[in-house]
Amino acid sequence: MSPPTYQRIDSPDESAVFEYHDLTPPTTTDVYRARQTISEYLPQTPLIKSEWLSEEYDAQVYLKREDTLPTGSFKIRGVTNLLANLADEFRDHGVITASTGNYGRAVAQAARWFDTEAIVAVPEDAGQNQIDGIERLDGRVEVVGDNYDESAEWAEDLAAEKGYRYVHPGNERLVIAGAGTGGLEIAEDLPDVDIVLGPIGAGSIGAGYALSVGTVTDADVIGAQAANADAVYRAWQTGEPTPQDEADTFAEGIAARVPFALPLAVMREQLDAMHTVSEEAIVETVAAMFAEERILMEGACAPPIAILEELRDEIVDRTVAIPVTGRNLPAPKVEQVLLS
Repeated sequence: MSPPTYQRIDSPDESAVFEYHDLTPPTTTDVYRARQTISEYLPQTPLIKSEWLSEEYDAQVYLKREDTLPTGSFKIRGVTNLLANLADEFRDHGVITASTGNYGRAVAQAARWFDTEAIVAVPEDAGQNQIDGIERLDGRVEVVGDNYDESAEWAEDLAAEKGYRYVHPGNERLVIAGAGTGGLEIAEDLPDVDIVLGPIGAGSIGAGYALSVGTVTDADVIGAQAANADAVYRAWQTGEPTPQDEADTFAEGIAARVPFALPLAVMREQLDAMHTVSEEAIVETVAAMFAEERILMEGACAPPIAILEELRDEIVDRTVAIPVTGRNLPAPKVEQVLLS
């Protein structure tokens, strides 16, 4: 039997979109549906007060430990929701994506749960720990291209040729809804939360948390992005999803060069603010979190903690929640952090 074929359609941004990608913005109801879907597979993550950050900023600062999830990253939430709802024609054939690590791990793990094949294209400079992590979960890794863009192009072409379901890096409404389930947990554990700060890469945290904790509580949801990879920050301000030439940052998990239309639409409507953070602040924050809290987190986790200094006057005596979104820091960066 020949594989099914699916056509690319006109994309609202600079990424490839196929006819099966639903670009309708998700709702808060979708986040609640996602929680019902993923609860069979994923535990609720701890929300722990950081005594160090609370004392440092005269606030009540809580850390949402998404790094304790299977695969070590929040991304398993959204991908589990997507693959749980996968049509049989795709489940029978398989899924494909491009990743520098955590998204690929999540796709591999969810594919194992839902008995389908996962192919993950990674660039040649991908960390060996990320490749090993994907392969341990039975994902098929293909090392393709000098950078993420070339890996993504290869994955898109193979999806079109072989009929695999392309798991888009940002324009997946079920992924956004799944990411938002972490925000629901914050709302339930900490209903009086005033401010939620989250890292912005593709935008599933920013959009998902705005639809969840930002909607069901009075909290402001604020995003933080690496200044070296600030295309989404600029698109959020202007409404124009203009790619940047390069997105080179220590926080590779949020190194989004292309703004994606679906999460951007939600964030422009519902996100309360967005900030950018320097490379120096990102590395210093990762090092400080290890020194003070013994949490060895990815660079992608650092921007929302780093901007506490900028927001110091605004958060005094207030309750703040921040997700620690991932723990899969590559070995060379672990060494860099420990020596900084």
